[in-house]
Amino acid sequence: MTSDRDEILQAVSSAVLAVTRHLSVREVLQVIVRSAQRLLDARYAALGVPDDDGSFAEFVAEGLTDKQWEAIGPLPRQHGMLGAMLREGAPVRLPDLRSDPRFEWWPKAHPVMRDFLGMPIRDRDRVLGIIFLANKRSGGGFTQADEELLTLFAAHASIALINATLYERGRELAMMEERNRVARELHDAVTQKLFSLRLSAQAAGDLIGKAPDKAAAELDRVQRLAGEALSELRAVIVELRPAELDRHGLPETLRKHVRMLDRLHPAVVTFECAELPPLDPEVEVAVLRVAQEALHNALRHSGAERVSVGLSYADGRLTLVVCDDGKGFEQGESRGLGLASMRDRAESMGGVMTVESAPGTGTTVRVEVGG
Repeated sequence: MTSDRDEILQAVSSAVLAVTRHLSVREVLQVIVRSAQRLLDARYAALGVPDDDGSFAEFVAEGLTDKQWEAIGPLPRQHGMLGAMLREGAPVRLPDLRSDPRFEWWPKAHPVMRDFLGMPIRDRDRVLGIIFLANKRSGGGFTQADEELLTLFAAHASIALINATLYERGRELAMMEERNRVARELHDAVTQKLFSLRLSAQAAGDLIGKAPDKAAAELDRVQRLAGEALSELRAVIVELRPAELDRHGLPETLRKHVRMLDRLHPAVVTFECAELPPLDPEVEVAVLRVAQEALHNALRHSGAERVSVGLSYADGRLTLVVCDDGKGFEQGESRGLGLASMRDRAESMGGVMTVESAPGTGTTVRVEVGG
């Protein structure tokens, strides 16, 4: 048992170095949770990182299936034992969580948890997060030795979490500097081409009646300049892709966006994603923007109670589906919903967008594009 624990603590220590492999904060959290679950032989393990709005910026768990997570619903807020541990910043070890007065309630689909061990991850006086363990597999509940071991574990986790956060902040600063550079290039290159294009178009207009050959030459120049400007703009768009895409990729970026919308709106917003291969950066940007626009429409205009987002990949094509159970609309009444710009984004990547809707039947937006 001692050798197993030494091995696991070594794995936890490796989480401190995980950021050197360009892992995101969420990936480091998952390393920590899985190691804690194995270290203490717990059936359930979770780690919550609080935000400033009474909920959790990140919440990862082990022991629950995707179906259970979906049934449980939105991320937990800082109530009950979770909130108490954030406020008190002290370890909690209980033979039965449900008998403690700080326990309030669980969502209907939440699994039953009995013996409980919670440990804050601290940076001096600040609680960075909390590790929650429940239902020790070997029986008998968590012991004092388990609590001491988890205390040591939390010290490792604190270092890993701080390092990962600092790494991501450093990347954000570097990306801001890069964006400023791209903005300057946009001004110097694309703006100059657009100015030249305008002058050529004016010259062609002046010559069209009196010198058709020269006008034709100017129009050829307009076409060439427009093509060059479009190519440079596309390159700039790739460089200006959302920072979240660089940190987490399309699936996790969209998952976090959906979670945020689920907390902010009365409708239930869910996300499902199959395993995806590496995607072209331009495709990621286009699909993310279409998804955001489709979600905006569903949550602001449809009156939907449920909105689902799905990503899948098959036969070399990425498919996005955004579906709501709202009031729907007649296809000819879709103006003002941003469908044209969404379709343009899809088609610019060589993709196809379809919209299925009718009054009273909800709306489904589907985009298929080569990955």
